[in-house]
Amino acid sequence: MYTQEIKPWRFDNARNLSLDLVPSDADICICLDLDEVLLPGWRKVLEKIWVDGTTRLRYIYNWFLDENNVPKVTFYSEKIHSRNNFHWVNPVHEVLKYDGEEKQIFTDDVIVNHYPDRSKSRSSYLPLLELSVKENPLNDRNMHYLGREYMYYGQWNEAIDTLIKHLSLKTATWKDERCASMRFISRCYKNLNRFNEAEMWLNKAIAEAPYLRDPYVEMAILQYCLENYEQVIVYGEKALTITQNEKTYINEVFSWDETINDLLSVAYFNLHNIDKAIENAEAALKINPHNERIKENLKIFFDTQKQETK
Repeated sequence: MYTQEIKPWRFDNARNLSLDLVPSDADICICLDLDEVLLPGWRKVLEKIWVDGTTRLRYIYNWFLDENNVPKVTFYSEKIHSRNNFHWVNPVHEVLKYDGEEKQIFTDDVIVNHYPDRSKSRSSYLPLLELSVKENPLNDRNMHYLGREYMYYGQWNEAIDTLIKHLSLKTATWKDERCASMRFISRCYKNLNRFNEAEMWLNKAIAEAPYLRDPYVEMAILQYCLENYEQVIVYGEKALTITQNEKTYINEVFSWDETINDLLSVAYFNLHNIDKAIENAEAALKINPHNERIKENLKIFFDTQKQETK
């Protein structure tokens, strides 16, 4: 048993101290948090695919699972690695860095499920992210994270400024993440009741990554709030045509749960297309059969249909 107090707290220092305790002749390190579960069968897979010279494995990480344990947000993680020449960096949202040329391998057969404690405080994240950006103002990922964190805290103007800084960085080239920054800027403007700017940034997000569901769904949500039901249908139906769920941390839960069909059902109802309202409400309940509000909506839709057919 080893005990070490880390003051001031930062995640990279803690993980590096932990890594130092692993014998240098270990073959493979697996980094798991207390809220993460490595599913059975992982060892046989590792023994089969891990070859000499491998430095890191990228594996399936189910970040969000619904109440039926069905993954809704999934991406590749990379915290299974060889023992030597690795160290952790960044005070929060820490990542592994390798000293040398990496040889990574991929598999969908090693799976980690994430079961977070939703009551856990995130209060340390914001100051640590501010420290991360202060230490390395050119780190595009940390700039994006900081802008997102300001948004979570309702610091709308700080979030907008920081996310625009992210988009201005030369290294900020990953379209999925750029699209997310644009969506978050839009959310901030929406909360400031500046709806024209919110719509403008969502149009930018769609243009940046038209292959992702997220900007279309977010636009449908905005149009729903503005009661522009024709536009809800345009963007909601477009979102449904995108069936490939990219395995990145950018994915939004609302893009793959019942939200789209729920929005469409109400939009079609308000435009007096009861058949399509019923169709989408039923589709939403197939995804989430426990949503009582949608059940009540469906009853209203059926009652309206009966009245119209009399």
